[in-house]
Formats: sequence, structure tokens, C-alpha cells
Amino acid sequence: MSGSKKYSISLPENLAEAVRAHVGPGSFSAYVAEALEQRVAMDKLGEIVADFETDNDPLTREEVEAARALLRHDRGDSGQAAA
Repeated sequence: MSGSKKYSISLPENLAEAVRAHVGPGSFSAYVAEALEQRVAMDKLGEIVADFETDNDPLTREEVEAARALLRHDRGDSGQAAA
């Protein structure tokens, strides 16, 4: 991530305290930043799928599962992660 800028946000107190208890006070910002990065990526992925389906047939269950496997970095054709 390039550079940082301080922002003030409001969070439900119980959520913020749960995060702080999980990661500790020094990692709170990094945890929130990672969560936001993941949300932005998922929003962009949703836009890509919607754009694709505008010009093509809807994705099949198999295509969705294959994409999920790729996103999880699964190995093999079964779509299930190795134990």
C-alpha cells in the first residue's frame, strides 16, 4: 500500500472492540485497511461479473465454483481445498 493518510470513521463500538481484542491496538488500522481492500476487490469483481453477464449468458454454477477455487488458490479440479 502506498502512503497512508489518517481518516476519522465511526464504527459500532462492539465491532471495534472485537477487532481490537482480536488483533491488538497496534494492528487495528492494518486490519481495517485489509478488510476494506477485500471489500473493494469483491465490489469490483461484482461489477466485472455484471458487465460480463450483460453481453453473455449468466455464469453457470460450475463456472462460479471454478472462479472461487482460483480466488482461493485451490489445487486440483474438484474445487475443494486440500486438507
